[in-house]
Amino acid sequence: MAESEIKRRRYEMEENFLSPFACRSENTRGRARQEPACAMRTDFQRDRDRIIYSKAFLRLKNKTQVFFSPEGDHFRTRMTHTIDVSQIARSIARCLSLNEDLAEAIALGHDLGHTPFGHAGERSLNELNPHGFAHNVQSLRVVDVLENDGRGLNLTFEVRDGILNHKKGGKPATLEGRAVSLADRIAYVNHDIEDAIRAGILREGDLPAAEIAVLGSTTRERINTMISSVYEHSIGRDTVTMGEREAAALENLRAFMFKNVYITEQSVREEERAKRMLAAMYEYFVSHAERLPAFYRGLAERFPLEQAVCDYLSSMTDKFAVAVFNNLFIPHSWALTEQDVEN
Repeated sequence: MAESEIKRRRYEMEENFLSPFACRSENTRGRARQEPACAMRTDFQRDRDRIIYSKAFLRLKNKTQVFFSPEGDHFRTRMTHTIDVSQIARSIARCLSLNEDLAEAIALGHDLGHTPFGHAGERSLNELNPHGFAHNVQSLRVVDVLENDGRGLNLTFEVRDGILNHKKGGKPATLEGRAVSLADRIAYVNHDIEDAIRAGILREGDLPAAEIAVLGSTTRERINTMISSVYEHSIGRDTVTMGEREAAALENLRAFMFKNVYITEQSVREEERAKRMLAAMYEYFVSHAERLPAFYRGLAERFPLEQAVCDYLSSMTDKFAVAVFNNLFIPHSWALTEQDVEN
């Protein structure tokens, strides 16, 4: 099909209105495997759609963000966190005249490789797997290898690069990738504060006064302050950065959350339970590869068995991981409730 007028107009709009430092869709470095272009959508729009319709994306709705299997409908999951990051990244891209489609695609794909039980699961698999495990690397593996029945999504270089380099300390090749990396930290710190207050772990008055004075007393105020700071310090420049004052306040809030929410007696206790579950399943499937689902047995013929087992475990939602563990290790007619154990 010939390139449509819609797509040509999109290229013209990007050329006329995007920052000279933005990544234009027409200038993508392309895909690892050549394929016919879409007549209507740019490559970055097409990548976004492929991610949204992937199985890994759908599973994010049942994966932990911070709190394991929280009671209540208003706690964030890995899916809602991803949507938060996408919204903030698009806001940053819009105010800096960057490519919103590229920023959105990176944001929607950045956590596809996350484990069940949040970072506790990630730390567990990293300790177990002799080849190591990191969720950003696994997210890239999801889009390159695991999706589409082992053929991958064949995404563009720019989206793949942004997914791999979204963690703090990464060096994305595009400003859109940098916008996502910053949006990720803005999102999880502020929205994890909301969830911690909702769970009764924190109170509004517990938040550090100096940082609140700089950023604002509500989530909306803090996010607005940070995005405004990014605009003021990045507009017209080949960078995406926050002002030193606001950046320091964000890092201090992040440190506060580690001390008071992420690493507490209760969270450590729950993390140990999650790690024991994953360790037991990891050792079981490494020793009984024939019990892996057929797709992952096939992967074990192409990659190290330990990697294929991590592919399977990291793909699980929280509830599915518990169900598999129970099926493997708990006698069905003798399964004990938590109340029975306490009694």
